[in-house]
Amino acid sequence: MPDRWINSTLHLYFIHVAVFNSVVCTTLSCYSRFLEIEQPKLSKALRITAFSYPFVFDNIPLFFRLLLCWGEDCSQNDAVPTHYHHLIFAFLTCFLFASHLPERLAPGCFDYIGHSHQLFHICAVLGTHFQLEAIVTDMSRRHAWLSANTPLPSFGGTLGVTAVSVLLNLLIIGAFVLLLLWSPSSSPFLQSNCPKQKRE
Repeated sequence: MPDRWINSTLHLYFIHVAVFNSVVCTTLSCYSRFLEIEQPKLSKALRITAFSYPFVFDNIPLFFRLLLCWGEDCSQNDAVPTHYHHLIFAFLTCFLFASHLPERLAPGCFDYIGHSHQLFHICAVLGTHFQLEAIVTDMSRRHAWLSANTPLPSFGGTLGVTAVSVLLNLLIIGAFVLLLLWSPSSSPFLQSNCPKQKRE
C-alpha cells in the first residue's frame, strides 16, 4: 500500500474485501470442476478467473505504487526490484497455466518432466518467495512510519479474519463435497469415470 493510500477507504476495508474475494474464488474453482467434461472451455475460464481475480485485486496498491505513483509518498525503497521479480513470476504462472506450453509444441516430449503444470507450480513458488521477501523488506524499511501513522493491528484484522476466511472456504469445499456424495449424477466427471452397471 503506498503511503498516500494509508488510512484510505481501500486500506481500511482491503482485508474484508479480500476475504469476500477468497469466497468467490473458491466457489468458482469448485464449481468449475462440475463443468469440466461438458463445458471444458467455460471450466478453464472459471479456473483462470478464480486465480487471476484475487491476484489483480490484491495487487492494485502494488500496481499503482510501481507504475503510477511518483513522489515522496509512494514508498519507493529497495523492496521495489523484488516486487518486480514477484510480478514476473506471477505472469509466468498465469501464462503457463493458460497456455499449456511447452507440451502443446511437442506432444509427448513433456509427459513426465517439464510440462506446464510442473513449471506453473515452480513459478508460483518462486513468485511467492519473491513476494514474501519484498513484503519483509518493505515492512522493515517502513516500520517506523507505519507505526506512527496507522493503528496497531487488531485480532479482528489479523488472526480473526484469517480464521473466518479459512472457515468460510472450508464450508464451501465441504458443501461441494457433500453435493458430490449425495448426488454423483451432478458431476459429469464422476459419471465418466464410474464403471457402467450391467442391466438385467
